[in-house]
Amino acid sequence: MINRVVLVGRVTRDVEVRKTQTGLSVASFTVACNRRQAKDAPERQADFINCVAWRGTADFLGAYCKKGALVGVEGRIQTRNYEANDGRRVYVTEVLCDSVQLLESRSATASRMNEDTMQFTSIDSSGYEPDSDFSDYSSDLSVDLTSEDLPF
Repeated sequence: MINRVVLVGRVTRDVEVRKTQTGLSVASFTVACNRRQAKDAPERQADFINCVAWRGTADFLGAYCKKGALVGVEGRIQTRNYEANDGRRVYVTEVLCDSVQLLESRSATASRMNEDTMQFTSIDSSGYEPDSDFSDYSSDLSVDLTSEDLPF
């Protein structure tokens, strides 16, 4: 059986890092990922996916990953449940992260936040629209390859 998840999206709020009773770091954050849609669809829709990272990854995210950062997440889906204080059963589905990559520089994130402050002041499931494609970056990515450069 396979349980692998790969996400690319924007962090919806600053990463929350806590310590367990044994001193392990654990980070909780949410990634907003656009859904694919028909070209004539009236508006974009995003999924908001809860993620959890442990140990060094959690400490790294707490120090360097802020609201609006573009991240790549690799991990697995985990489900759990618990009984709330009021007696009802609460079910949680989240991605347990094996790897989290920051996909843009801090200066690019800061620049984008300064230019587009209104977009990130009220991030929620009804108003957040992360970039849906990478067309803005295509002009920066020129690679000149010949058949001699290929390993096969």
